[in-house]
Amino acid sequence: MPTLLFGLLLFQVPAVLGMDAFAGSVRLSLLVLVFVGTFAVPSLLIYYLFRSGYVQSLYLNTLADRRLPFFLTALVYLFLAYLFAFRMEGISRLAPEIGILIGGIAVSILLVGIISLSWQISAHSVGISGVVGIIGSIMLRFSITDLFFPFLLLILLTGLVVSARLKLNAHTPAQVNAGLVLGLTVSFMTVYWLL
Repeated sequence: MPTLLFGLLLFQVPAVLGMDAFAGSVRLSLLVLVFVGTFAVPSLLIYYLFRSGYVQSLYLNTLADRRLPFFLTALVYLFLAYLFAFRMEGISRLAPEIGILIGGIAVSILLVGIISLSWQISAHSVGISGVVGIIGSIMLRFSITDLFFPFLLLILLTGLVVSARLKLNAHTPAQVNAGLVLGLTVSFMTVYWLL
């Protein structure tokens, strides 16, 4: 989801991130870095946990399987947000929004981990609604219409993801609805309070 989000922002509306002066190759390199930090590293970490026996299934079906991967993934995201916001000097000066958005996503993942201590909220719903919330609130806050059609497609994708989770009996309606509310709330607050 973060790769989708930053792909849209970096190539549809790079000015929102302060990246409009940079060539497409620089923005693509940044997107690859986001992909590695937000997808590749957490995926390898979860696979390691599976191979080591800390989680029983890569699907993370049970509460016991979900806790450690979500907390560790949140730590990876927080570290990545720290790098983008403070350690990568050029980016932290020109585009601090990247670190802020990744930090907001880390908070969502951390909340999923905390909730998973006792209840199985839909992480898929949190993720997709977080992207919808960030894109929607950026459109509202900065009066950007260039994201209108991607926003509509994201809403359609959200419906498909939620329907699939329900159809697969992976979650109850309450779990997917709670995920939608959590993702939207954290993303709106991140954009309105911090960007």
